[in-house]
Amino acid sequence: MTDAAHNPALVPPGLAPAATPAVGQTSGADSARRLGGPTFQEIFRQHAGKLQFSQHALQRIERRGIDLSDGTLGRLEAGAARAASKGSRDSVVFVDNTAFVVSVRNQTVITAVDREHMREHVFTNIDSAVIA
Repeated sequence: MTDAAHNPALVPPGLAPAATPAVGQTSGADSARRLGGPTFQEIFRQHAGKLQFSQHALQRIERRGIDLSDGTLGRLEAGAARAASKGSRDSVVFVDNTAFVVSVRNQTVITAVDREHMREHVFTNIDSAVIA
């Protein structure tokens, strides 16, 4: 029995069978690396799980002087990941004395509130809270 990929009678007209690299040739990932660019998988791994910040959140963080050190960001991302693992859509993630409202679906921080301003805020449309 012959393999369908190598049987020309089973290949529709106008479509060439996928070429398999011969021994000693490079695959697509190797050729991308050889050309100097990262592979799709490398790019995806770098950006997967990283939170984005809305313009509103960035303004609040700057205006309120909220710390965004690597440790804080790591705990915030871990909290958002825990909320996502429970099926949350919108969550408040508490990191030390700061509350971050996160759209878990969009992986976006919507706003940030420090301890001083928390007394004035009511969080609405939130389906979970995480202490990170």
